[in-house]
Amino acid sequence: MNPNLNELSFDLAALRAAYAGGVTLRQIIGEAMRRCDDLSHRAFIHRLSLTEIEPYLARLETLDPASLPLYGIPFAIKDNIDLAGVPTTAGCPEFAYTPTEHAFVVEQLIAAGAVPIGKTNLDQFATGLNGTRSPYGACRNAFDPDYISGGSSSGSSVTVAKGWVSFSLGTDTAGSGRVPASFNNLIGLKPTCGLLSSTGVVPACRSLDTVSIFALTAGDAQAILNVAAAFDAADPFSRRAEPFGVDFSAGPFRFGVPGQDQLAFFGDVGAVALFETAVARLKKLGGTPVEIDFAPFLEVARLLYEGPWVAERYVAIRDFIDAQPQAVIEPVRSIIASGRDKSAPDAFAAAYRLKALKRSCDAVWSHIDCLLTPTAGTIYRIAEMQADPVRLNSNLGYYTNFVNLLDYSAVALPAGLIERGAATALPWGVTLVAPAHRDVPLLRLADRAHRTLGGNLGATASALAGTPVGTGAPQGSLKSGTVQLAVCGAHLSGLPLNPQLTDRGARLLATTHSAPEYRLFALAGGPPQRPGMVRVAKGGAAIALEVWELPAEHFGSFVAAIPAPLAIGKVLLADGALVCGFVCDALGVAGAQDITQHGGWKAWLMANATRPHPTAGEHP
Repeated sequence: MNPNLNELSFDLAALRAAYAGGVTLRQIIGEAMRRCDDLSHRAFIHRLSLTEIEPYLARLETLDPASLPLYGIPFAIKDNIDLAGVPTTAGCPEFAYTPTEHAFVVEQLIAAGAVPIGKTNLDQFATGLNGTRSPYGACRNAFDPDYISGGSSSGSSVTVAKGWVSFSLGTDTAGSGRVPASFNNLIGLKPTCGLLSSTGVVPACRSLDTVSIFALTAGDAQAILNVAAAFDAADPFSRRAEPFGVDFSAGPFRFGVPGQDQLAFFGDVGAVALFETAVARLKKLGGTPVEIDFAPFLEVARLLYEGPWVAERYVAIRDFIDAQPQAVIEPVRSIIASGRDKSAPDAFAAAYRLKALKRSCDAVWSHIDCLLTPTAGTIYRIAEMQADPVRLNSNLGYYTNFVNLLDYSAVALPAGLIERGAATALPWGVTLVAPAHRDVPLLRLADRAHRTLGGNLGATASALAGTPVGTGAPQGSLKSGTVQLAVCGAHLSGLPLNPQLTDRGARLLATTHSAPEYRLFALAGGPPQRPGMVRVAKGGAAIALEVWELPAEHFGSFVAAIPAPLAIGKVLLADGALVCGFVCDALGVAGAQDITQHGGWKAWLMANATRPHPTAGEHP
């Protein structure tokens, strides 16, 4: 074995570089298995033997590594997700069964070259956010074993944070893919519900569950999402990826923050300081904080366990818990059994209330691009959690329980370390939230914020700074669904027709110039006055432009209202890029005033300030 393998980072870029440098598949997987021999954190329920892993290795050795996006990448699987031939326990030995097929999402990853290493510990039946509710033992934090790992995807987070595997799968109904990420210095992606198939996943709340992804970097999480996000016709909750629209991640952007009186840190002054720093970090990245009313979000969060959705947990394992209640540990048994008492009227009343609350919560998206909250207000010792398991677990869900009920996407990311005495510093994180299908912009913004923070990957000695920036173009079905549009007239920022762009959700990308191949004319007629930009073979100049990003779904309605002789064609920018933009028919400039010497429409308006401007609702 290469003596340097024990120092190798398991982020995707490092492993790809290792393979390119001649390290073999069996060396990497052997090193992953060696690392996973560490049992001190109780992260695994089942670690695959070399015999169990051999079929995956044998297949990969017949293939070209360059042909598979995840060739030879070791990963772990929460033990409520099926891996063929390995028992699925959902954290309950008496419930265990051995599937003959992989879960759909696991199948996608294995087909892409990833190698499963083991099944991970969890809060039993994915009921909890702390990681202590398991008959296999409380999973221990990757930084300090006296502290909780977070749950329910406890072992999945620890295996990545310790650098034993490159990524892992969890599930997230109420925060199980985000809270463990916060407590172990990881990226935790809670995708849009239905984007990752739940075929082969033991349900908790079937209508709210999603498979989640733990990774060392946001770029790695996006690479996994690119592979895993495939439509599954066999899953009635599966949905096809929709365009994610305007990518706010590069800024400027607006981010919501709860009002000061609505933030809860449960006495943790260190967390207060880190959240304030996280807000400042986003501001440095081009964000503008907007205080929102967090009350309706908190009311939605209370519905998850105080309302009838707990009945879904009961329905998921009804036959088993009714037949073997003693096999389900407390407080999981009491929580799930309480679902028996929920009635159909309760369900309808709660559904109506959720509908009204969603209307209130969704209203914030007209003012902000994303929401920033703590992931969890504080972290507890294992002993503290076991002494007060229900109340402290409820505290952990203060900022997470509402997300799936409202059909939002979310990414948890590191925000720094909290000192716990002279010898201990524990990770603490924040979460970015946005509407469904905004997963990619959230990951890109999380990547920027994570890199601004810096530090190491998980609990390893490897530095984040050594990994590539994760803002590359998404693959597969994850597309932006936007059109870049160059404007030269009354649609420019601050001019009367600019709302025709902003009301359609457009975002300013750049203030720039055309290539020096155009002439600009103030067209005859009006009001309104209209500029026309014509490309010429000789005598052209650079014209001031703005490039906007417009959701494709609104592009048609925008173009349909443009009057002749204007049209949308291709405009050549100063940097050589071709984008859609306003152009003018050469015949349309007959008799028009040539204003090219002003260099742009705004400059001409300033020079002719007494002339009337176009009025709102009219095109230039």
